[in-house]
Amino acid sequence: MKDKKQVILTCSVCLSRNYTTGKNKNSAKRIELMKYCPKCNTHTLHKGTK
Repeated sequence: MKDKKQVILTCSVCLSRNYTTGKNKNSAKRIELMKYCPKCNTHTLHKGTK
């Protein structure tokens, strides 16, 4: 896993940090995924933070 970087995913609605995932180091864009937020109790957009 030399080419992966650990990224924390944050809910765009309530700003809680729910998930961690890996992404390529060469990628310039921030990762955005639709994930389930237990605090919002719905699927929301989660963005990668530094």
